[in-house]
Amino acid sequence: MSTTDPRHYDVLLSPVVTEKATAASEHNKVVFKVARTATKPQIKEAVEKLFDVKVKSVNTLVRKGKVRIFKGRAGELQDSKRAVVTLQEGHHIDVTTGL
Repeated sequence: MSTTDPRHYDVLLSPVVTEKATAASEHNKVVFKVARTATKPQIKEAVEKLFDVKVKSVNTLVRKGKVRIFKGRAGELQDSKRAVVTLQEGHHIDVTTGL
């Protein structure tokens, strides 16, 4: 696979920029929203190829969709999968800049 393999963009959907994710960045961790079918090895490969960094570990979690009521109608938010990627020492990803 080359660096510009489009399948990497299908694995990583977007970075997560929240207060908790920003606090985790102090410990060499970056949080991404990923495809529901993405596996840990696929996430690791995509991050290493797209950002040119070395990944130490990948932890994933699935956030279950919540029920929300809007204008009297109940709806359910979709489930989403997130990946917490721990980078090796000396590597850094700035999620505020684009690819």
